[in-house]
Amino acid sequence: MRELVAENKIEELKKILLKRISFGTAGLRGKMSVGYACMNDLVIIQTAQGLLNFLAEDNIDLLTTNGIVVGYDGRHNSKRMNLKCSLVLRVILEMTGSLDYNSEDDNTVIDIVDSFIRWAELTTAIFIHAGYPVKLFSEVIPTPFIPFSVTKYKCASGVMVYGSNGVQIVSPTDKNIQHSILRNLEPLETSWDTSILGTSDLLIDPLSEVLEHYLQIITDTIIPEHKLLNEKVGMLFTYTAMHGVGYSYIEKVCDVIGINIVPVLEQRDPHPDFPTVKFPNPEEGKSSLDLSFKTADENNSVVIIANDPDADRMAAAEKNPKTGEWKVFTGNELGALFGWWMLHCYKIQHPNELLSKVCMISSTVSSMILRSISKAERFNFYDTLTGFKWIGNLALDLQKEGKDVIFCYEEAIGFMCSTNVLDKDGISAAFQFATMTSYIYSHDQTIVEKLEEIYSIYGQHVSNNSYYICHDPVLIKRIFTRIRNFDGENTPDNRAVLPVSSNSEMITFHFSNGLVCTLRTSGTEPKIKYYTEFCASPEIKDKDVIIDTLHEMVQGICEELLQPTENNLLAKSD
Repeated sequence: MRELVAENKIEELKKILLKRISFGTAGLRGKMSVGYACMNDLVIIQTAQGLLNFLAEDNIDLLTTNGIVVGYDGRHNSKRMNLKCSLVLRVILEMTGSLDYNSEDDNTVIDIVDSFIRWAELTTAIFIHAGYPVKLFSEVIPTPFIPFSVTKYKCASGVMVYGSNGVQIVSPTDKNIQHSILRNLEPLETSWDTSILGTSDLLIDPLSEVLEHYLQIITDTIIPEHKLLNEKVGMLFTYTAMHGVGYSYIEKVCDVIGINIVPVLEQRDPHPDFPTVKFPNPEEGKSSLDLSFKTADENNSVVIIANDPDADRMAAAEKNPKTGEWKVFTGNELGALFGWWMLHCYKIQHPNELLSKVCMISSTVSSMILRSISKAERFNFYDTLTGFKWIGNLALDLQKEGKDVIFCYEEAIGFMCSTNVLDKDGISAAFQFATMTSYIYSHDQTIVEKLEEIYSIYGQHVSNNSYYICHDPVLIKRIFTRIRNFDGENTPDNRAVLPVSSNSEMITFHFSNGLVCTLRTSGTEPKIKYYTEFCASPEIKDKDVIIDTLHEMVQGICEELLQPTENNLLAKSD
């Protein structure tokens, strides 16, 4: 800061001092640096004080009795464990483009680690000094363990993104927390004191108890004959944690359900630099799974399961037995498979019940395959805005109405196969996927063949998603205003069915031939995105005809509605 002042760098000072980092659905995200717009000790203290005061006003009974949950790595004396702890922070910063350090510089990595540990300690200490209990994990855990723990212990919150209901917060809660932060900016003398962590009875490590409970639920969930089938088929799955936290937990789950796995050794343990992948996201497809293919081929394994570093997402691939080529499933394809499988399991467990109380949910930009299955099988389907904060809250509301929410997903490989975690959960998804695969192979089918069967029964669902780049917010507003003023049948009073975000646009079209098209803007990128899917009738068997029709209609939609030439929109480069 002094250097910026001495060098008279007014614009940089304005950026870090005149705008405060805001608290949103995912808590705080920003660059580590000085100033109110960045991540640092002062901002963390102010945020924790604001969150504490918000919870004290909003839910004092739960806060006093059960406190909050905090997940981080607390083993200070091991560099290996410190590197594990830095993983969560690094993923958050990298995903938001805020990571600004030389990944080969161990000293810088350790600085980040020390900051992250300190921030967790400061947050925990602030609550304990105020007399509220904190359940602080002693090791890095999968992200889904936080909402699972909030629900298990009936806590007031899970730092930083979960409410007392175990679901990601939505507006106006995030705005109310931000207002509370602004009312509590002055640090208390005790806010800097973390020595209380070594002596307080209010500090509890819930790791062993939470893990035991999570595994017990899986034990109770798996249908006994499916566990026997897992053991009988004896498939060997290749698993990659993508340098994340998933392996030790997946290993325990596989022991419970009778599944064998071989890990990708180079990616088994947490590492903050993700040295073997360009980007640690299995959603990237084959580019991120090269080592998984190699490990699988060496061990005669034909199915791969991958978690992202936080283990809240799951991807999968299958080897073609004839060609030896690997098929990486899209999120929508996995959604179709899970939709079929979770319904199949529900019918086994509830043989005499109608499906009128059964529900499935997906985001509006995901495939409508669940909607098509629901029409044929007579259960309930709902769609929401993009993001599991919407999916989780709707699932909770439906549960309160006495409905059985058996599966939810979004196309970005996020799957919720159990309401024990009201968020995407890559660990439970891996359990269900492995068991489903054993079942499919026991019936002399491959996963690809089962997927083709699902589409043949419920109709082909073919997608075409892309975007145009536009840096002019005024032009974007004009484009969407023009679209909204086209003649045609709209929703009643021209009001949106789904909640409307203040910083983005979204319009969905449903065509009589089964095409669904959503046009939306990004809140963080200069893009106009389009998501299109042809939901064909089961009677249409020629997939080439479906693909050609989709391509022709997408061209027409873009030309007529977005007018890329007239508006100088830049198409996504291939």
